[in-house]
Amino acid sequence: MKIPLAWLQLTHEKIRLLVALAGIAFADILMFMQLGFRDALFESSVILTKQFRGDIFLLNPQSDTLVALETFSERRLYQALSVEGVATVSPIYLNFAIWKNPITRDTRAIQVIGFNPVDDIINLPGVRNNLDVIKLPDVVLFDELSRPEYGAIAELFNQGKTITTEVAERRIKVKGLFALGASFGADGNIITSDVNFLRLFPEREKGLIDIGVINLQPEANLELVLTGLKAELPEDVVVFSREEFIAHEKNYWQNSTAIGFVFTLGTIMGFIVGTVIVYQILYTDVADHLPEYATLKAMGYTDFYLLVVVFQEAIILALVGYLPGFSVALLLYFMAANATSLPMAMTIFKAIMVLILTIIMCLVSGAISVRKLNSADPADIF
Repeated sequence: MKIPLAWLQLTHEKIRLLVALAGIAFADILMFMQLGFRDALFESSVILTKQFRGDIFLLNPQSDTLVALETFSERRLYQALSVEGVATVSPIYLNFAIWKNPITRDTRAIQVIGFNPVDDIINLPGVRNNLDVIKLPDVVLFDELSRPEYGAIAELFNQGKTITTEVAERRIKVKGLFALGASFGADGNIITSDVNFLRLFPEREKGLIDIGVINLQPEANLELVLTGLKAELPEDVVVFSREEFIAHEKNYWQNSTAIGFVFTLGTIMGFIVGTVIVYQILYTDVADHLPEYATLKAMGYTDFYLLVVVFQEAIILALVGYLPGFSVALLLYFMAANATSLPMAMTIFKAIMVLILTIIMCLVSGAISVRKLNSADPADIF
């Protein structure tokens, strides 16, 4: 059996090994958290978009994201009905209002979503079960996954208590719950009917909407209908398929803001930090064992063999150091999800990606540190 030289060298200095593993774990945790927040940003930005039940969507061309929409005329939806293949059209209203915590009386901005309950275009169980409820005047449904600053609304509602508060300085009642979740743009959400929405925002001009939702007939061809709508409708609206609508929202946060860049840069910095730490460990290890390496050369071992030993050390460090980093990242994901209400979750893709980055990080460090082996001259020991 071959002597496990790489393992023996690493375990010979146990304190140095622990320091190396801690450094790799720290770099992995940093990469995991940066990737986690970045993915949570992109996922939360489309969490509402994915719940709209529609095949095609209309937006004002100046609308960059759901949290900064520009209105357009509802007449564009009626025009869309004239295009062959269109079955139904529905308007959606979105805006932010000031919510007053019914317990502490503190205020906070909340996203208000309005639509005609007859249309049933939001695919959330808590909403679909309460379509008749939101038809009542000044009644809303509350997102139970909203941040806790809005108050313990879900807890009070489940206890059967009457919840009355103010939204946009108008007295409202919470008559139901749904689960959507916070995003980087909205910390909380409420849903109500289009009539109640216009009561909350009396300054809104009637006939102006934020999103147009179009559903097609079962046999309709999506591409043909998209082409027909783009030809029929004027340039004051843009036409998106469902996939294009989701991509449009993600693209804004990724390319039009600094947030996506910051988290990507953080991942790169974690990689660099880990590379430097592993390099220092491997370089020191090679330097401390130069006489031994020179002896091996004198015995007939080649430079390639010694190179393989260093790379074996690098891979061992990568695999062993990854395990605590992965474990701590799972815990931090859980804590961050509870603290921020963002969809922070570990995925197989993310786990494999960081593992590959860790191996590359350690191999790069090994490749740099083996340059010291060139000075391992057998003549130096005689």
